[in-house]
Amino acid sequence: MKALIDLFSTDYGLMSVAVITFVLIMAVYFLCVFFGLMDETGKSTHK
Repeated sequence: MKALIDLFSTDYGLMSVAVITFVLIMAVYFLCVFFGLMDETGKSTHK
């Protein structure tokens, strides 16, 4: 419980939450881009 209090009440805890959130959003974005490129490449090679 102390860890959660430190995570959301200190400046280094809030920065950690911001970095973790940013990395997760970036991972979802890259997955969407890569899967889109895979679909586009697959469609162009099967013509």
